[in-house]
Amino acid sequence: MNTPNKMIRPAHRVASILAVSALALGLAACSKTEEPTVGQRLDSAVEKTEQAAADARVKAEGALQNAENKMEQSAANAETSAKQAANNAKEVIDDATITAQISAGLAKDPDLSAVKINVDTVNGKVTLNGPAPSIVARDRAETIAKAVTGVTSVNNQLVVTAG
Repeated sequence: MNTPNKMIRPAHRVASILAVSALALGLAACSKTEEPTVGQRLDSAVEKTEQAAADARVKAEGALQNAENKMEQSAANAETSAKQAANNAKEVIDDATITAQISAGLAKDPDLSAVKINVDTVNGKVTLNGPAPSIVARDRAETIAKAVTGVTSVNNQLVVTAG
């Protein structure tokens, strides 16, 4: 005997299966990918442009920092070179100083102080002119000149005079 309760159950069951199937089909339809809209494409392009600008900014800042480092290094190298040049300039003795030191050395020598010896210096090259009382004194004058810092050569034109 079929009671109304027993009949409702299969109908209820069929209705439940149909509802679940419809729900599943609806969910499956929602997961389909749709073409992006114009607004979505525009938003994507703007985002990519902003990222490219940020990347370019980072690269530009890196290049600027690199350039600053090179400028600082160049400035330090220039300063070092200037200091070396100043030290070299201190070591180089000018011609007038060389002439004065040779004349002072000749004046200290007892044989050479009494005679007039002309000392000419050009770019460290010394020429001695004038009389010398002996060959030994003539050679000593050349030795005195060669001992002065900055002298590159000595042209000894001293003439030995018998006295």
